[in-house]
Amino acid sequence: MKKHKNSIFYLMVTSVFFFLMYLIINEGKTLEANETIVSPISDKGSWGDFIASMLHNFQDPLAILLAQIITIILVARIFGWIFKKIGQPSVIGEIIAGIVLGPSLLGLYFPEVSAALFPVASLGNLKFLSQIGLILFMFVIGMELDLKVLKNKANEAIVISHASIIIPFTLGIGLAYFVYNQFAPEGVKFLSFSLFMGIALSITAFPVLARIVQERGIHKTKLGAIVITCAAADDITAWCILAVVIAIVKAGTFVSSLYIIMLAVLYVAAMIYIVKPFLKRIGDLYGTKDSIVKPVVAIFFLVLIISSYATEVIGIHALFGAFMAGAIMPDVPKFRTIFIEKVEDVALILLLPLFFVFTGLKTEIGLINDPYLWKITGFIILVAVVGKFFGSALAAKFVGQSWRDSFTIGALMNTRGLMELIVLNIGLELKVLTPEIFTMMVIMALVTTFMTGPALDLINYIFNTKDGGEHVESSDDTKFRILISFGNNEKGKSLLRIANSLVKKQKNTAVTVMHLSLSDEVHSFNLEDKEKNSFHPLVEESQILKQEITTIFKATTDIETEIADVANQGDYDLLLIGLGKSIFEGTILGKVIGFTTRIINPDRLIDKFTGKEGLFENSPFDERTRQILSKTKMPIGILIDKDLQQVNQLFIPIFSSEDYFLMDYVQKLIYNNNCKIILLDVNGKLNTNFVMNSAIQSLEQQFPNNISLITDKIIKKEFLDQQDLMLISLESWKVLVDSRSTWLSGVPSVLIVKQ
Repeated sequence: MKKHKNSIFYLMVTSVFFFLMYLIINEGKTLEANETIVSPISDKGSWGDFIASMLHNFQDPLAILLAQIITIILVARIFGWIFKKIGQPSVIGEIIAGIVLGPSLLGLYFPEVSAALFPVASLGNLKFLSQIGLILFMFVIGMELDLKVLKNKANEAIVISHASIIIPFTLGIGLAYFVYNQFAPEGVKFLSFSLFMGIALSITAFPVLARIVQERGIHKTKLGAIVITCAAADDITAWCILAVVIAIVKAGTFVSSLYIIMLAVLYVAAMIYIVKPFLKRIGDLYGTKDSIVKPVVAIFFLVLIISSYATEVIGIHALFGAFMAGAIMPDVPKFRTIFIEKVEDVALILLLPLFFVFTGLKTEIGLINDPYLWKITGFIILVAVVGKFFGSALAAKFVGQSWRDSFTIGALMNTRGLMELIVLNIGLELKVLTPEIFTMMVIMALVTTFMTGPALDLINYIFNTKDGGEHVESSDDTKFRILISFGNNEKGKSLLRIANSLVKKQKNTAVTVMHLSLSDEVHSFNLEDKEKNSFHPLVEESQILKQEITTIFKATTDIETEIADVANQGDYDLLLIGLGKSIFEGTILGKVIGFTTRIINPDRLIDKFTGKEGLFENSPFDERTRQILSKTKMPIGILIDKDLQQVNQLFIPIFSSEDYFLMDYVQKLIYNNNCKIILLDVNGKLNTNFVMNSAIQSLEQQFPNNISLITDKIIKKEFLDQQDLMLISLESWKVLVDSRSTWLSGVPSVLIVKQ
């Protein structure tokens, strides 16, 4: 009844008010008598008028901007993904995406499309949006800097960092001397041109370098700490120098620029001694609360905007103010994490690609249309590499680093990436650089960033090392080494219990526990805390077991490949993993966040693991596990965990003589953990196989109370309930599942071993 009443009321109200609107509009037409009416569409409402209206809508500035954003994000994501796949930072792909959408490719071969998508009148909107993206990005960069690292490890790092700036800066000024007459803009003084060439050659891309260090797993080593500190010191120093250079360029002379520099010094002092303590008080008040209220968030964003505004008005660019605002954020990981999460996605995914394309629109590869110009470009690249790479390497060698580590530091410090583009765009905006020299320098930025990965691989090959130096898992004379890769703490503890059972009493053994995280989730400021939190439950478990462990915490964008690479390169004897499933399974992201283990419902085991191809067929994690199996060149243990608490009672079904290798694990389990082992002769043919029979007899003689052989065809539930773990070979597991044995539903935790 109430439903009908509501419907009647709705119809009455809408009917009455529609009728009133009709009367008002009809009466309002009489007001048009003395007015000149101009309408883009005729009253006839023809199809042509509709098309004209739609075309007019397409040319609206907002529609053009939205179309540009859609195109830019799609192209940038595609190119970024391609370059990630070939082992390069995604920023290179995004920069190239910008060049592709600019006059170098789209404008050259499809000028009509380029003119329609990027009309000259629309570039102002694109520029300002990209500048907002840069301001947010620099705010994040400032927050990612861990200033405590500078205090603790400043001695060697400052020497290397400043040498890596002063040497290429000097070479850049020398380069400017030779190219000034031909490539400097008309009316630009040599001082301004040379200073910009110097700063452009001496910059290092701290964000790209930090990601490479994390992805290669050297951030925990002394080498990793030094290079991160060098990059942080380089970043701070370079931006201070850039602020001075901008002041000099805008003022015209060094003497005139002193006023701007004095204002800049006052600004920095105010930020450090007034604003920073104020923000620290807010951090102390709200840092322990469950959530941060919006007024507090507003305060921090106001500080960012006011700081950027102040430096823009002073004359040292808004980006310096954004960087400074990030650097003075309270030293509270919670605050920094929240703000990075709020800002980073918008800045990196939505707005920063606009900057790449805006840079690409100003980069005309066609301007380098002469062999001589390509020679000059090559010479610029050579000077840049010599100054940054060898300058950093020689300084590192001078302070006591080995040649291997010195060259690694040089290769990493030579990474320029996005930071170089920011400097170049400022130079072009101030009309200190011509489009020709700007294009040459963009090419240099791409080449020096692209060469970082191959250079590190070459250094590692020459010095016969793993991933550039003191790798956590390298150089040990152990005889039996186990690597555990985990994502879920509980399953990680189960894997640790198995590892401990294999090596507890044995000398010259090592257990390494690895946790992987996506690089986009790990930031330098909270890296240590994140690592500590990740391993805390396993460290506690290792203390209970009295098992020494080594930890590896790495950031990566490819979990499967990273697990295989670490295992293959670390000379491990056994890799232990759990069955995993991505939390983004079936989504467009399609990447693994963590190798999280999963409890399998035993009643559904047959359905999940049955198929013509055997193990994991048609399961939600088949491809992932198959990739690790195919890429790893060593024994692997795959755990199906059903809350494994101890490894005392083991059940091992033997299907063929190919399972011979399991006897090695049986011997270790009995010797180290005094395990009780029950071998099931599935086919009743073990006595006829000399090799397997000899191995079993030898174990029975050594450990008569720990091993027994049964041939029962019927496995009772009571028997399975008494077992802690079933150990089985990969091939036998396939056969067992394909046989659809009824007792599969009652199996305990299972360790499937591939030899």
